[in-house]
Amino acid sequence: MELVFVALPVALLVGGGALAAFVWAARDDQFEDLDTPPQRAIFDDLEVARGGAVRLDRPEGAETERNGLDSR
Repeated sequence: MELVFVALPVALLVGGGALAAFVWAARDDQFEDLDTPPQRAIFDDLEVARGGAVRLDRPEGAETERNGLDSR
């Protein structure tokens, strides 16, 4: 029975600490972008824009094409 008097406050402190850490992370926008970090791991040779869009790395000065057609 004496164990309950020790274990219950410890459990409440650990639970309160976890809740405080979650609230702090949520207010600090840690859960705002959940898609980009996993895509960075998969597409390590491609540039991943914020929000999940994958962009190919293009050298400076390279002309870009629109919809696969040459811009003439």
